[in-house]
This record gives sequence, structure tokens and C-alpha cells, in this order.
Amino acid sequence: MRIPLQSATRKFLLLGSAVFVVLIYLGSASTEYLAAYFSERPDLLSLQRASRLAPGNAEYEHRIGRYFSLVAMSPSEALPHYQSAVTLGRYKARYWFSLAVTYQILGEAGKQMDALERAIQSDPKTPDVAWQAANLYLVQGETAKAMHEFRIVLENDPSLTTPALQLCWRANPDVDSLLRDVAPPVAGVYASLLDFMISRGQPAAAAKVWTKMVELHQTIETRSIFAYVRYLVQQREVIQAAHVWRQAASISELSNYQPSSADLVVNGDFSLPALNGGFDWQYDKLAGVSFALDPTEGHLGVHSLLVSFAGQPIDDVGLRQIVPVEPGTRYDFSANFKAPHIDGAGGARFTVQDFYSGDTLYLSDDLKNAEVWKQVNGTFTSKPDARLLVIRVRRIPAGSPIRGSLWIDGVRLAASQSESRP
Repeated sequence: MRIPLQSATRKFLLLGSAVFVVLIYLGSASTEYLAAYFSERPDLLSLQRASRLAPGNAEYEHRIGRYFSLVAMSPSEALPHYQSAVTLGRYKARYWFSLAVTYQILGEAGKQMDALERAIQSDPKTPDVAWQAANLYLVQGETAKAMHEFRIVLENDPSLTTPALQLCWRANPDVDSLLRDVAPPVAGVYASLLDFMISRGQPAAAAKVWTKMVELHQTIETRSIFAYVRYLVQQREVIQAAHVWRQAASISELSNYQPSSADLVVNGDFSLPALNGGFDWQYDKLAGVSFALDPTEGHLGVHSLLVSFAGQPIDDVGLRQIVPVEPGTRYDFSANFKAPHIDGAGGARFTVQDFYSGDTLYLSDDLKNAEVWKQVNGTFTSKPDARLLVIRVRRIPAGSPIRGSLWIDGVRLAASQSESRP
């Protein structure tokens, strides 16, 4: 639409109106700029100037309130500014939290709870809001409400999982309640809860958490499984540890790492990568010893384990596997090896020991002087109270230097078919 400018007067009026609008805009922008500038300064006078320049800005009122709360340590002077902030910005949860904390300090519990409820209503699903609300509820002794807020935290912020579980347990040390009311049915949360119960030395509670984890039918990280099996072994709960390992086959990538009645050794042919945990092969990184799967020297399968010795003195090769067994039972052990060039007195040897007592039940010949694959084997009987054995490769004599390469394959342990019991 075109406006005809037929006279100088009309042109002047239009220009004047435009200039007036621009001046208003510039004045407003300048005021906002000055207010923002003063609001960033930490002193009270600057914050008050910011509030006067922009009286409708809730953030500036909130900053004045924080000054009186944190710097002047005067909650009574902070209170009217927090009240003004929630009036101007009623949908900001953190304004309501500041008001709730101030009411708490001033001993006005009813008003505190009202402000806390308003904070949650303003932002009910944000984990930071739920975290602050939960902690305030705990201070007030409102445990049930705190647990509800902690559940929101656990559902939305993995970084707060461990501290949330710690606070929940401190407030209500009941694993059934945690599983029912607090922990969402998520494998990651349950895994953290399992780790927490292990760290607290709560075997019965850990068992309940594990049962719920299995019932979820969600994939579980092997790290949690290894930690739980290790804890059970330390507690001498070998039967439960073996049960957990079997259950883990369906909820993790451990289906191929299961023993059988024909061979209790897991991954004895080294056809799979060593997991360094659970009931698979475990190894330590020792100076002078290195491990590698060798696809060029397989004896029974596609791989063998190559152990390289660099010539340093060692006591133990660092390779082991723990094996659940029956007490007072006769077992057959065998393994294949190849070692064309081993320098040093004696050599490496397979040993089978009772895990808890350390008693040696089997000791092989030196694993050396073998240009082609050879086998070592033997039979032994587990102790009357035995539940767990450990297969190791040890250096004998201990502490002596050793250099060369050793290939291992086909490690096997099974109950003797000729005589299962002496």
C-alpha cells in the first residue's frame, strides 16, 4: 500500500514518527543492555540497578535473593526477592527451589513444602529438578516422596545413578523397596544397584537384584557379570557363581563360554577371545610375558594361545582359569603344547590347585623341548571340601629367567569316567 506524500508537512510528520519509534527502540535496547551489564556484576548495588532498569525481569530479582542468601547470609532479606522472582517467573523451577530452601531456613515448613510442590509442578520430569526435590524431601523426612523423585532421576540421568542409589539406601535400606518403588526396570540401573549391593557387602540383596536383572531379559554388560561372579567366589558361594554364569548365557554374549560335563574348561581350545573375567581365561600383564591368539599354530581348533617369554625372571606366567568342581571327585586333566625353543632352567608347567587352600593337586612336566605338539595329562582327586579349582601356568623354578615361545591348545578337565569317586 502506498501513502501519498503531497506536502512537506506530511513528510516531516512521517519522518518524525519514524525517528520517535527508533528512539524508543534504542532507549529500550540500551536499558536492557545496561540491565544485563549490571546483572553480571557480583555486588549488590549493581544487581539492584539491574532490577530497577528491568523491573519485570525475574532473573534479576532471583540474583538479588541469592546475594542475600549466599553472600550476606540473610535469608530474611532474600525472601522478598525470591517471592518476587516466582511471581514474575512462576514456571521456573529453580526460583521455587530457592524460595523453598529459604522457607526451610526460616523454619516455615508448610510454606517450604508448598514451594517445593510448585517447583515440581513447574518441571516434573527434568532430573536436576527431581534431584533437588528428592534431597529436600529427605531433609523433611518425606521418604516416600523423595523415592518418587529419585526414580525420575534414575530414569533420566545415568550420571546420577550411583549417588541416587546411595541416598535411597541410606534413607531406606530395603532392597525390595528399592526394586519395587525406586529402580526403573532398566538393565543399566539394575547393574549399578547390583554393584552397590556388592560394595555394601549385601549378598542376599545382591541375589535379589540379580534375579530381577535376569527377569528383565535385557542385555547385561559382562563387566557386571564378572564383578558379581568374582564377589560370589570371594564369598565362597561357588554354586551360586556357577548358576549366575549359566544364567548369563541368555542375557549377554556368554553363550559360547559355557562348560559342559565332557569338559569343565571354558574356551580350552582358545577358539574365542579370552574374556579375562568370570569362568573364562584370566590373565595378568606381567613384565617379560605376552599373550596372543595364533591362527597359524592351531592343534585342535583354528587357534592356539602363544605365550612369549622375553628372558626376564618370573614366578608365574599370569594365565589362569577357575573351575567349579565336586568335592572328593576324581578328575582327568590334559593339555597340548608346543615349545621348540625354550631357554632357561626348568620351564613353565601346568598346575591344578584347590582355589581356597592353594594345595597343588596336579603338576605337569616342563612345557619345553617340543618341536611338534605334545600332550601332558594326569589324574587327581579333589579335596573332600573342594568347590573350586584353579588351573595355572607357573614358572618352575620360580623367579628364574626364561626365553622363548610356548603354544597351548586343548586344555581339558573332566570327571574321570573310569572312577568318579575314590
